[in-house]
Amino acid sequence: PRDSEDGAQDSILEPLCFPEQSTDGPSLHGPSSELLVCLFCSESVLLQQKDFLLKHLLLEHKMVIADVKLIADLPKYMLYWKGRFLEQPVTDFCSVIKTNSTGPVEKQEDYFLLCDVLPEDRVLREKLQQKRLEEVLEQQQKERDDNSFHRLCMFCSEEFSGNRSTLLNHMAREHSFSIGLPDNIVYCTEFLDALQRKLDNLQCLYCEKTFRDKTTLKDHMRKKAHRRINASNREYDRFYVINYLELGKTWEEVQSEDDRELVDDEDDDWSDWQAHPVSAVCLFCDHQSDTMDQIYTHMKEGHGFDLLMLRTELGLRFYQQVKLVNFIRRQIHQSRCYGCQEKFESRADALRHIMAEGHVMKLPDASAWDQPQYYFPTYENDALLCTLSDSDNDQSEEASHGEDVPVIAEDMSDLRALKQSSVLNQLLKNRSSCS
Repeated sequence: PRDSEDGAQDSILEPLCFPEQSTDGPSLHGPSSELLVCLFCSESVLLQQKDFLLKHLLLEHKMVIADVKLIADLPKYMLYWKGRFLEQPVTDFCSVIKTNSTGPVEKQEDYFLLCDVLPEDRVLREKLQQKRLEEVLEQQQKERDDNSFHRLCMFCSEEFSGNRSTLLNHMAREHSFSIGLPDNIVYCTEFLDALQRKLDNLQCLYCEKTFRDKTTLKDHMRKKAHRRINASNREYDRFYVINYLELGKTWEEVQSEDDRELVDDEDDDWSDWQAHPVSAVCLFCDHQSDTMDQIYTHMKEGHGFDLLMLRTELGLRFYQQVKLVNFIRRQIHQSRCYGCQEKFESRADALRHIMAEGHVMKLPDASAWDQPQYYFPTYENDALLCTLSDSDNDQSEEASHGEDVPVIAEDMSDLRALKQSSVLNQLLKNRSSCS
């Protein structure tokens, strides 16, 4: 029983993240402090947890609201109908859907559908949409008239001051990167912040894959012509005015209206793209450094941990280094010495033991940490993983160690063969045979 309790305590049930530096400006998802209230009871949740409340309405009150994503101001919408349901029965407003209508009466259930077929609901949705549109157009006009805009280009060191359009036009003409005409965009600063965060996290803006370092990401975006944003990412919807003008219409159509002449230079290697520093956190304390050399020097001089020496002595390939770092992170997070596996009451106690007993450079047998589970970061935003590099003899060993990580080419032509050999097919067959 004790072992099972320890196993349960060791389990990490949600992603971990290092604390990030505070950023100015509101959340991309709007005011997170807004509350959504249940139409029938005292239940309430934050706006960001709307799915929880919609599930509550369905399971507890058998209520379904149609086209929720098209409601411009959901908190006000919910408050309005909560008041109306106190005045009159739900059946005066909602369509009634009877389940199992041909079955026994005791097994039949009534569900209620609230939608814009009801004139009152349609008028409410239109009013909320009109109010939101007025707010957005007012914000857009402020941004169009604002000459205090100041920002560095995401791809070069050039600095822009004045109107936002100068930077957007620069990125389109000089870097072949367009997010649309300036007059089509609202909340421009938040938009650029969101794109910058992706680049800082070494993420392609189009396919949104994550890469090992800035150079690899830059080459990928150039060679694959991924110098645009992902059209299916709904995170960007709120930054295009057209989404407030016509509900249900996607913003990709905005880019087709962009008539600026874009540079189409295949020789452009984005050599002027400046890497924005991403702070890597030490394995043993809260110290952060902006470069690989700085963080490695800190861990070696401050804690006696030499990752480069371990890489050389053990002949660690890139993904083995990844697993080792994730293993050490996990053990320390769980207040355990990674060298001798002794468990402590707190992380601080474990770290004191590691230093006092000289276990900093003591690693367990490779079978303990060279496991598939440690491909996955202990901390989602662990920038230390981005500083790792291949060992010197990695290329010569690549062929003989190809089993380390399965890789499927981006330009997979024989997709049918891949589907036929997929383990999912076997799972589906097993499921069918069981049923």
